[in-house]
Amino acid sequence: MKVHITDVRSGDRLTEDVFNSFGLHVLSKGTTLNEKELSRMYQHQIDYIEIEWRAGQSAEVVEEQPSAPAYNPLLRPLYHDAVAGAEQLFERALVEGRIYEEDIKESFQPLVDNFRMERDVVSLLLMLNSQDDYTYQHSVQVGMLSYYIARWLNWSEEETVRAGKAGFLHDIGKCKIAEAILNKPNKLTDEEYEEIKNHPQFGYDILNNSFEDPAIALAALQHHERMDGKGYPLGLSGEDIHPMARIVAVADVYSAMISSRAYSEKRDLLFVLREMHALSFHELDPDITHTFIRHMIPNFIGKRVELSTGESGNIVMTHPTDYFRPLVQIGDKFIDLSVHRQIEIKQVFM
Repeated sequence: MKVHITDVRSGDRLTEDVFNSFGLHVLSKGTTLNEKELSRMYQHQIDYIEIEWRAGQSAEVVEEQPSAPAYNPLLRPLYHDAVAGAEQLFERALVEGRIYEEDIKESFQPLVDNFRMERDVVSLLLMLNSQDDYTYQHSVQVGMLSYYIARWLNWSEEETVRAGKAGFLHDIGKCKIAEAILNKPNKLTDEEYEEIKNHPQFGYDILNNSFEDPAIALAALQHHERMDGKGYPLGLSGEDIHPMARIVAVADVYSAMISSRAYSEKRDLLFVLREMHALSFHELDPDITHTFIRHMIPNFIGKRVELSTGESGNIVMTHPTDYFRPLVQIGDKFIDLSVHRQIEIKQVFM
């Protein structure tokens, strides 16, 4: 019987081979489906599969659904609502020195509720990233990415939601930094940079005054700490950095590096993952960073890319070890970037 992938139960067995939209074989007939197999099908953007009839299953014909975007279209307005909500949180925190749970539930929780069914994080980031409202948009993106990272680390649903909340609020201390510094179009002076470095402590004070959950406040305080001890404000290292802060740090770095900012050229999503892989050997938690990369890479399958040769094509397969050099199809030909190492991906599109 044909079922949607969201209706698959652990232990179901395939009655047909499964292929992705590019004709690449994903799973074989007879495979018993568990979490690993479901994750693989999600990564290949497979919607419907044929499984063995379940005992007691009522006869129900599943109609073929028209092609849909890789993301829930409702997310765009929810995202913009969350960005507007983040701005209001910053304004209230500046005036009152605290924030309120009901404001977070109103602005960020609807977005979290819709994250649960989303599988293509890359499409989300390509859709939602813009040049406007960097500080507030960045807060929403870090909340979103922190949620996904915690889920990929197999944290409980409650802890995953807390991680999303911590990411959403990690920069709340910037409400006390002058907008002229936050939005400065060129390089900060040493004095301005020192002022910026106060925002983790400001954030900790606000969140510690707002919630009884110490992890949320510690994530704000420590999200600029680094595994090698060269971060700020306390110069913590390794296991001394709270796990929630280590997750938020990975999400924070990725969001900042892919974002369009007046004084920073926007970098491609795949290129940034490669940069983060390098950072995982000294600055960012390696387990968290590598988990993030492993789960992000399959989302690039099917994406259109522009190569350094000027040609455009689609990623049809990712390399099992050389993550950042996939197989690209251009018309009838295929270019294996793990072999043609002089060719680079310049940009990834929807």
